Amino acid sequence: MLRISDISYSIEGRPLFDGASAVIPDGHKVGLVGRNGAGKTTLFKIIRGELALDGGDISLPARAKIGGVAQEVPSSATSLIDTVLEADTERAALMREADTATDPARISEIQTRLADIDAWSAEGRAASILKGLGFDDAEQQMPCSDFSGGWRMRVALAAVLFAQPDLLLLDEPTNYLDLEGALWLEAYLAKYPHTVIIISHDRGLLNRAVGAILHLEDRKLTFYQGPYDQFARQRAEQRAVQAAMAKKQQARRDHMQAFVDRFKAKASKAKQAQSRLKMIEKMDMIASPEQVAKRVFTFPEPEELSPPIISIEGGATGYTDTPVLSRLNLRIDQDDRIALLGKNGQGKSTLSKLLSNRLVLMGGKEVRSNKLRIGFFAQHQVDELHVSETPLQHMISARPGVLHSKLRAQLAGFGLGAEQAETEVGRLSGGQKARLSLLLATLDAPHLLILDEPTNHLDIESREALVEALTGYSGAVILVSHDMHLLSMVADRLWLVSDGTVKPYEDDLEAYRRMLLTPAKPVSKSAKPVAQSKPRRASRDEILALKSEVRKSEGRVEKLNEMRDKLAKKLSDPALYENAKGGELEVWNKKYAEVMDALERAETLWMTALDRLEKAEHP
Repeated sequence: MLRISDISYSIEGRPLFDGASAVIPDGHKVGLVGRNGAGKTTLFKIIRGELALDGGDISLPARAKIGGVAQEVPSSATSLIDTVLEADTERAALMREADTATDPARISEIQTRLADIDAWSAEGRAASILKGLGFDDAEQQMPCSDFSGGWRMRVALAAVLFAQPDLLLLDEPTNYLDLEGALWLEAYLAKYPHTVIIISHDRGLLNRAVGAILHLEDRKLTFYQGPYDQFARQRAEQRAVQAAMAKKQQARRDHMQAFVDRFKAKASKAKQAQSRLKMIEKMDMIASPEQVAKRVFTFPEPEELSPPIISIEGGATGYTDTPVLSRLNLRIDQDDRIALLGKNGQGKSTLSKLLSNRLVLMGGKEVRSNKLRIGFFAQHQVDELHVSETPLQHMISARPGVLHSKLRAQLAGFGLGAEQAETEVGRLSGGQKARLSLLLATLDAPHLLILDEPTNHLDIESREALVEALTGYSGAVILVSHDMHLLSMVADRLWLVSDGTVKPYEDDLEAYRRMLLTPAKPVSKSAKPVAQSKPRRASRDEILALKSEVRKSEGRVEKLNEMRDKLAKKLSDPALYENAKGGELEVWNKKYAEVMDALERAETLWMTALDRLEKAEHP
């Protein structure tokens, strides 16, 4: 159990934690969420012992191993598979000693311990992790020096997952993964045998891979049982109460201020007026949640062009004389919202470069609107910002001669206020840099906006603001992202980049996710296609029976949701952890696990009933 007790910590006089406490039970998967700059990464450093607390205490079981991805693995001649195997330091040391030990008793001890830690399956486990993160069998035997920094970050992640520390701390691990790698990591973490705390703004991961949320806000920590959407519902209820309290408090303040304004000059009422003035000064005003949570993106609107804005027939593109993509038959209209799917290395970046005029067509026919303007955002552009210049200076360079007040207004439209506008880029947060790059990419009011991993470093509120902005944007959008929530909310068309071409993906994102997580089954050559008869239309009585089953299934899900919320409220009460007696906490956790299992089964039955009804009504 990780126990955080009344901790305080400040950086340069600015408090990040002030009397913060939380308890993380063993084996829990917890998402650590909070605003950018709130102190999430600092908390990890405190837990690892890299920073000394100003006050309070953090305790872990004796000999508990803490692991995390601090930095990429070095560029060395060691192969990827050996780099990962070396991460299990006990196994590596025992294997080396096994080669040199001569004492029979010690040899026996070594072999027993190697069997206990399942050392002989280690290479298979390491290879499986590397494969899940995007490295094929041949690449696993290549030296680390053959890979770029981003790919070596994946190797570092593979190494810490293989080592299986008792407490696994992951700080935005999906920022250097593609969609396929992110989905694999979700599934892996959900089955991880020990405690995990993960800093993430990926809503899909926080819903599928974790079962609790640790919220850092106002220098305090609050533990919520349940995935992110459940946390968001509870927070929405709290904000509604907070908004009502703020409104009442403001009304009371306004009433007292009106009394002061009216009677402060009147001798008979002066003492009362002064008393009320002191009360106003002492009031600890409740911040309205709307003021606290506001995040904005304001995209300029392009004029409308005649469709299509881009049309390609029989196209091919690539590098030098080597085509990467061919047989391209694509059409983009100004109202399109397209997500590019496909494993890393299949050509998503190549297609993005072709559409943004960074690559030329090697063959085929292409037609573009004459006035077409294209905006392009990729993560490397964030890294190419001038760290010694301010956002305002970047804007002045991009828009010479434009009034500075107008440029400041545009920065504010992307959430970069007066203070950030005058701060050197090198001192801005990753999210603030991403906002500046997005602004620069959209300055010309593009008709087509190509976004390659736009959510890296953006917090959840900023991601929701980006979804809102893209939904209202009147230009076309091409998205490459590992954020399933963003793709599901924005994209209405899916293109699959695979086997050297691009084709429409006719199913939905959830089907694509299932396909990626389901091992491919070999197709038997002797299997013969079975002739299918035309499906029979269900009778009226059958349809009524199916509708009844759907209603019953939905009712079961609603009841189980109510039970889950009640148990989550009980488990989120800090008093339970302080006052629990002999096995009481274990009983409550067991009840919660049983309800979650029942809810998962009930939801499956409900979806099955809905599917059967849909097929019966529309065979």
